[in-house]
Amino acid sequence: MCEAHFTVAALYCFARFPDFEAYQAPLTELCDQNGIKGTLLLAAEGLNGTVAGTQSGIAALIAFIEAIPALREQNIELKYSTASQMPFNRMKVRLKKEIVTMGVEGIDPLQSVGAYVQPEDWNALIDDENTILIDTRNDYEYAIGTFKGAIDPKTKTFREFPQWVEDHRGDLEGKKIAMFCTGGIRCEKATAFVKGLGFDDVYHLKGGILKYLEDMPAEDTRWEGECFVFDERVSVGHGLVEGDVQLCRACRNPVTPEGKLSQFYEEGISCDSCYHERSDADRARYAERQRQVLLAKERGAKQHIGD
Repeated sequence: MCEAHFTVAALYCFARFPDFEAYQAPLTELCDQNGIKGTLLLAAEGLNGTVAGTQSGIAALIAFIEAIPALREQNIELKYSTASQMPFNRMKVRLKKEIVTMGVEGIDPLQSVGAYVQPEDWNALIDDENTILIDTRNDYEYAIGTFKGAIDPKTKTFREFPQWVEDHRGDLEGKKIAMFCTGGIRCEKATAFVKGLGFDDVYHLKGGILKYLEDMPAEDTRWEGECFVFDERVSVGHGLVEGDVQLCRACRNPVTPEGKLSQFYEEGISCDSCYHERSDADRARYAERQRQVLLAKERGAKQHIGD
């Protein structure tokens, strides 16, 4: 029997979108009608999201989004990949203050943003000894993969990134500042923020890591490890193939194959990241939840065989 594949679309668009609230209901209805799951965020500054469904369903959604008057004049950053199983549990269309939360007032990528660098030109930029390469993602994302030589700001959330920049302004003086993130959206705001501090030589990877892994041959890569994605695939590698990293169901942190060898790893119950932060009572609760998950899977398998 052929394994079903789902089309995954990651997209964002900064735009003047004053009537964004009016699109929550029609987008929800369209996704429900087409069996699409994932998350779309709508705000006055634009749209952001990752969704999955059939190829035809995703095509219908993208056509609808591209026809929205406030968005159709902008370049929607859009990347496709595939998943062997549906990578989301439900569909959410949410209204937000920001489509990516930085928490700094007045940051507008439509007014000022770093220079875009295409994946094929990225290696030359980051190989330059005068370039400082900054990973704008969070620490758990950095831990499973990043570009060779990239700085880890050790942030837990994107809200912490502006303070890290303020604390390291002296290190950035006189340098080319190159930044990257998963799909490009965080760098839109990160580079706008850094430019607002008076730095001019600011760059970011067009389409983010995902576009680089899609376009760059593995033999020419500067990427090391896998790229964390915010769905049940957990990570992807070159060619956007599904990776080997799994989620710890207790703390939602990624666990590498090496991490699964730890004495503190137990599927569905604990890992290195959370073992010492959880109590025995917590682990007992997670163990019961894991037991129920396995029972549900077993019942589902038996039902499928019966069909």
